[in-house]
Amino acid sequence: MNVVVTGGAGFIGSWLCDRLIENGHRVICIDNLSSGSKENFQHLLRHKRFKFIERDVRDLIGIKGPVECVFHLASKASPIDFREHAIDILLTNSLGTLNMLELARKKKARFLLASTSEVYGDPKEHPQRESYWGNVNPVGVRSCYDESKRFAEALTMAYHRKYGLDVRIARIFNTFGPRMRRDDGRAVPNFIVQALEDRPITVYGDGTQTRSFCYITDLVEGLVRLATTDALGGEIVNLGNPQEVSILEVANLIKKLAGSRSRMVFKPLPQDDPVRRKPDISKAKEILRWKPVTPLREGLQATIEYFRKILKVNISIRHGY
Repeated sequence: MNVVVTGGAGFIGSWLCDRLIENGHRVICIDNLSSGSKENFQHLLRHKRFKFIERDVRDLIGIKGPVECVFHLASKASPIDFREHAIDILLTNSLGTLNMLELARKKKARFLLASTSEVYGDPKEHPQRESYWGNVNPVGVRSCYDESKRFAEALTMAYHRKYGLDVRIARIFNTFGPRMRRDDGRAVPNFIVQALEDRPITVYGDGTQTRSFCYITDLVEGLVRLATTDALGGEIVNLGNPQEVSILEVANLIKKLAGSRSRMVFKPLPQDDPVRRKPDISKAKEILRWKPVTPLREGLQATIEYFRKILKVNISIRHGY
């Protein structure tokens, strides 16, 4: 199968490229490298079934030859980007999605949109099912991401209804693992870097707010199943780990696993930060036969070891070792 992956230099996108190559597919990775890194797919550059195109999905992109599936993952997704790069995020998830839908339509390809649990906002339904419409502030700091992803979903379904395009929407909940940016701004990489450097671990709010953390290989398995299972056109599926855990529990576990001497410091909760987040994955279990299998502790240990290595490399470069 010939596959296009936008955002393929990013955290999730690069792991997806690995998995697709492993499965025998030909992969065209498209990324403008504004938040992704070539280091994430450096090992694939000489592979005969891998091609990298450095382009922005907001521009029209022509692909020669057949394409059977488009995975649209391009978009900055870190909270630290929401203020400085708000317009870029809005346009990537609107104009960029339009361009990739047009590519899929012209190629008669399946289209998978990587959406997000952020479409549920600060949810009043718990756990969150795909039928829940959400509780989103349309003009808050997070709205550039929340609302542009909601628009991307609406546009994707409009193409499904008007053109009969075979589309699938994955609502991705908190995912973590190696290849996350050290300056990502989300809880897991923040806590790990601070813990490894024995700096204060920053917890926003009182730490009782919850998240559900899914390890990257589990998430990629779900994406592949959603894209390759037949007769799922128009389906929207939550992909995440239903094990709910408080932010403070995660911070303490990371501190312990890293062998850190860091202390906890508490700061005000950011605007519109969700208090609870947990996916109902009944639908994924039923139609994809999918559920996460990696324990939180095991996934965190692997992620800590990844950051331990890259932090040592950065220190060596800084000191000229």
